[in-house]
Amino acid sequence: MMGRKCSRRSLMEFPIPLIHTLFLLLFPLPLLSEHNNFVRQPAGQLIITPHQRSHSDPQQVHISLVGKEKMRVSWITEEKRAESVVEYGTESGEYNAKSTGEHTSYRYFLYNSGKIHNVVIGPLKPGTTYFYRCGGSGPEFSLKTPPHNFPLEFVVVGDLGQTEWTASTLKHVESREYDVALLPGDLSYADSQQPLWDSFGRLVEPYASKRPWMVTEGNHEIEIFPIIYPQPFQAYNARWPMPFQQSASTSNLYYSFQLVATHVIMLGSYTDFHAQSQQYNWLQSDLANIDRAKTPWLIVLLHAPWYNTNEAHQGEGESMRQAMEQLLYNARVDLVFAGHVHAYERFTRIYDNKVDSCGPMYVTIGDGGNREGLALTFKNPPSPLSLYREPSFGHGRLRIVNETHAHWSWHRNNDTDAVVADGVWIESLSSSQACSIQQDAPNEEL
Repeated sequence: MMGRKCSRRSLMEFPIPLIHTLFLLLFPLPLLSEHNNFVRQPAGQLIITPHQRSHSDPQQVHISLVGKEKMRVSWITEEKRAESVVEYGTESGEYNAKSTGEHTSYRYFLYNSGKIHNVVIGPLKPGTTYFYRCGGSGPEFSLKTPPHNFPLEFVVVGDLGQTEWTASTLKHVESREYDVALLPGDLSYADSQQPLWDSFGRLVEPYASKRPWMVTEGNHEIEIFPIIYPQPFQAYNARWPMPFQQSASTSNLYYSFQLVATHVIMLGSYTDFHAQSQQYNWLQSDLANIDRAKTPWLIVLLHAPWYNTNEAHQGEGESMRQAMEQLLYNARVDLVFAGHVHAYERFTRIYDNKVDSCGPMYVTIGDGGNREGLALTFKNPPSPLSLYREPSFGHGRLRIVNETHAHWSWHRNNDTDAVVADGVWIESLSSSQACSIQQDAPNEEL
């Protein structure tokens, strides 16, 4: 893995504001899982990934889906005169297509970003490997487009960060094929320390340049400073543009995309979501335009979980749940993924704090490798709504096999191996006759 552990010098260059994080780094203690005798390690050391290419060469390359049969290639150069152009083709070193895009940059106090390039390439054939070069120089990259038909596999990783555990998670993700990565917020943990955005981009480049990464924002992306920088998400929006225009959204903080009869909605926990807000109106319209006969799977991602039995971040998603939950329930959303809580938890199907076979299955997966450590304490006694919970680092995989069935699995980081600790088969709500009409919500509460 490219990068180096955080030395004393690099800690001064990239100060970590949280004292308890330093305590965990200096005095690591083994932690014991609630369900078994698995010994879990605390948050790993921060990894700073240096820039080792020329000023004109691309760095921090990552790709994302944008519209039908197209992808956006994003990268940064220190050279301001570098061109925003991508050459690509299906043979290594032979580029028979070329696209030109746009660029941007931003300032944050004394920090000046490099030139941030964004180029849309396509149309691209499904299930095909393409080779590409950014800006006319530097290394060749390759990507594989998602398939045209099922099966389709998503990797889901929340609260990623850039620690030794992040490196372990990324290694485990890469050990098996997948089509698209979904990240429900908290990417770099830069927290206004802008060089950490660059370090994060270099750390994830070997992975994010090969498969599309679709992200939504978390609280660590807000980065406001009163009066001087009152507008949040400046670095996030500049560095990680998502296809919000293609889904008629007016904000990069919430959007949707369609892929292989699957509709994925990325919601923003840290922008307005009340019933008169733009996000609410957009979500209502987006859901109304989905034909479930043609799109049997409906998935939602957001950062702050609506259901959570961990002591950490209790109630932080409650106002959003009250505002939007009925929209998701009426649309028969199949799954809702969240981050924020640094642990894994899988719930049953729920609506309004009760078991409901026509509600979404909720999953909290904020355990990618953040530098703040794990959220160790769950509420007791356990809620009957919560089917599996564990404070360990890991990642998840959603393999949609066909129009009616998918398999969800959570892979715990265990030294050099990824251990499948939880898994369940899921039936799409669009295939359920019982859920074609409104059902009463019975029984157990959270």
